[in-house]
Amino acid sequence: MNKMEKTALIKGMTCDHCASRVEKALNEIDGVEAKVDLNSNSASLKLSKDVPDETIKNAVAAIDYEVTDIIEAPKN
Repeated sequence: MNKMEKTALIKGMTCDHCASRVEKALNEIDGVEAKVDLNSNSASLKLSKDVPDETIKNAVAAIDYEVTDIIEAPKN
């Protein structure tokens, strides 16, 4: 199965510690492999199964950050 890729835009991260917390929360979601980039305030997500955007948003909101948008990478 091909992995789906998405980018989550995240508001509220101000330092490496913030980015680490967000990355940890996203990686705890079953089927998600996340890499957070503090400079762009975003997370690159590789999904090995269907994960609703709401699940991603809720995981980030639970640690007091906000996902402002989730962009699906174009399929090849």
